[in-house]
Amino acid sequence: MPIIESVSVAACEIPLDHVTSFSTRTVSARHYGLVKIRSVDGVEGIGFCYVGSRAGAIVKTAVEQLLGPLLIGKESRQTEGLWQTMYQEALLQGRSGAVMRGISILDTALWDLNARSVGLPLHDYLGSMHRERVIAYASGGYYLEGKTPAKLGNEVAGYVAQGFKAVKIKTGRLSPAEEEARIAAARDAIGPDVYLMLDANNAWSDLPTALEYMRRFEAYDPYWIEEPFSPDAIDLHARLASRTSVTVATGEIEVGRWRFRELIDAGGAEILQTDAAVCGGISEWRKIAAHADACGVTVSPHWFHDLHAPLVAATPNARFVEFFLDDQVLNFRRLIDNQLEFQKGYVMLRQSPGLGFGFHEAAVKKYSGQWSKITSA
Repeated sequence: MPIIESVSVAACEIPLDHVTSFSTRTVSARHYGLVKIRSVDGVEGIGFCYVGSRAGAIVKTAVEQLLGPLLIGKESRQTEGLWQTMYQEALLQGRSGAVMRGISILDTALWDLNARSVGLPLHDYLGSMHRERVIAYASGGYYLEGKTPAKLGNEVAGYVAQGFKAVKIKTGRLSPAEEEARIAAARDAIGPDVYLMLDANNAWSDLPTALEYMRRFEAYDPYWIEEPFSPDAIDLHARLASRTSVTVATGEIEVGRWRFRELIDAGGAEILQTDAAVCGGISEWRKIAAHADACGVTVSPHWFHDLHAPLVAATPNARFVEFFLDDQVLNFRRLIDNQLEFQKGYVMLRQSPGLGFGFHEAAVKKYSGQWSKITSA
């Protein structure tokens, strides 16, 4: 059994090349938390998360002072027990947010280490349904200065030309009429047979406002409306779902199986966007996906295609992987040494052990990710 010898953690800040806006915020830099867990026989697993646009050291502190020491000397394949130990230890410091992201990346690193220790790709170690590829959608449509509806249309048409059968754009930042113009341009550019997803990033705070937008959007046949409200407004998600023909999707910043159970029970989402780097790691992600499967709800995880492609490949009710073609928004790509390949609407699964990539150490250093190593409990 692999015994854990050390846990290393770093925090990186990567500036965006171009300041980019969502419906509710503007971002100029990304902060990431990184971990490496090493066994006594020299096998190493990695985990990572997006912390936000500032204060990336919060996750590093949680791993250094609270969570990492709990793993030293333990068997890495005791994933359930180690998850419960970390969660119980963190009850007072935070069952969500940065502390749960710390649990998430450590749990992910354990699964990666364990898959590498037996020489299997993570999707096969988890029990794969797909061995070669999984379907992806192109994620884009952000707000940039001078980006007209026509330019947005050109952007999404470019994704389709590269083989994508589904694309996602942002919405909710502008007036209903202005947003309708953007969506109309996108639909016109991609045609009627390509899925068009809309992401509001928690833009609305009341049902009448959301309905004002959605009644304009319905004519363009969106596949889903993502994060229309705050994640805490489960009741509003459910009420919107009952009043619009567009499927409601959410859950990218939600945590824990208990909150997802509330969301499903309330009828607040028919598509979950559960993020393994946020919700509690691969262990918790699988529990959430299994419960969703029993309820007839699908999963299309948020962000981090490098992490989520193998999870989708091993999950019967998972469908899409969110994919970013370049490093302009998901600039985490700059921190790893092996990029996920895309072909004709699909991402190709890595066939090397574990997640199939490592951190690019020169890049980690460049973005001030100095490793802190934990070797004792």
